[in-house]
Amino acid sequence: MDQSLKLEHQICFQLYTASKELTRLYRPILAPLNLTYSQYLVMLVLWEEDGIDLRQLGSRLTLDSGTLSPLIKRLIQIGYVEKSRATDDERKIVVRLTEDGSALREQAADVPLQVSGMLNIDEATYVAYMEMLTDIKTRLHDFGERLREQ
Repeated sequence: MDQSLKLEHQICFQLYTASKELTRLYRPILAPLNLTYSQYLVMLVLWEEDGIDLRQLGSRLTLDSGTLSPLIKRLIQIGYVEKSRATDDERKIVVRLTEDGSALREQAADVPLQVSGMLNIDEATYVAYMEMLTDIKTRLHDFGERLREQ
């Protein structure tokens, strides 16, 4: 295992550049939906769990409020979501899909297939990549948690 101080040998750089390339692939696919990649991630969570608390949404996406708030604001402006105070606790902000936001789910249904098609991978490779990336993410998270406990 080469751990020299060469850029191309750094796992962080490989993950970073892969993420940038993947995000770039999404642009032409999401453009007809009037979504950026980050907005698409917000919509994915809302299509799974409409009416989610803003803090929970940020937690699911690992985004702080300074990053999430402009995303929500833009989604409100284009008519895909709305936000309101929770009826049970006015301190909570709840984000809900509008009718247009709900309808967009059907239009976005083929986005994952388009992306996997652009990657030119079969289902087994997709599953293997997902398992590997999930493992990396879990290991990094667990290590970070152990550091915070010290």
